[in-house]
Amino acid sequence: MWPYIYPLITSSLLATYLQSFPLTHSPPSSADDAWATIADIADIVTPKSTDRAGFLAESASGAFNGCTVAYRTFDSFSTTGRIDAELVAALPPSLRFVCHNGAGYDQVDVAACSARGVRVSNAPTAVDDATADLAVFLVLGALRNLAVGMASLRAGLWRGPEDALPALGHDPQGKILGILGMGGIGRNMARKAAVFGMRIRYYNRTRLAAEVEAEIDAEYVDFETLLRESDVLSLNLPLNVSNFHPRFFFSGPTRCELWKHL
Repeated sequence: MWPYIYPLITSSLLATYLQSFPLTHSPPSSADDAWATIADIADIVTPKSTDRAGFLAESASGAFNGCTVAYRTFDSFSTTGRIDAELVAALPPSLRFVCHNGAGYDQVDVAACSARGVRVSNAPTAVDDATADLAVFLVLGALRNLAVGMASLRAGLWRGPEDALPALGHDPQGKILGILGMGGIGRNMARKAAVFGMRIRYYNRTRLAAEVEAEIDAEYVDFETLLRESDVLSLNLPLNVSNFHPRFFFSGPTRCELWKHL
């Protein structure tokens, strides 16, 4: 839904589309051209409030009447808070779309929006590359003891304290990278880790199609096998009550024992 809006505008909350448009704060300089294009075809409404109470009052005043599209970024959370039932009820009846500039949408109560007939969109692939890059960096850093080495250098020690030299690092080649959650970030990470000679295994709620497994050279295994045989375990899934540590990993004696082998 309106997939081309989210990169164009950058901040706060409401908008009107065509006859009404996105509410936002000042766009970043990198989006000037796109912002100008949006402004050519729509009236942009920028909230003046600086906190949630002020935003609710501003909405109640009719300042956003006629708006049909709301553009939401992570930064606006500090102003309006979560888009929950209270906030949705305060928005104008004309509102039809909330465009959230992020892959996760925990800042938006989708059920509350749906009950008002408001559709919600997100940007699930926008940061796949960046997140996978950092994940691979963390994997290499963990294998190579990078944090310990950097701390020693900053302390003026080349090898570390003579009476407590850091453990040797490990080569990534041949190590099994276990990926829990093989969505866009997980698949991106698998491709990048393979460059370092890592073997990829994964567990996902739904097994990938055979051609996708072949393309990223990943082997599907059950959850217990993933815990038991992975040299590195990468969690690429939303955090929620069903997988919050320690309940997720220590949900039984078998998994508890498996976890000790990691």
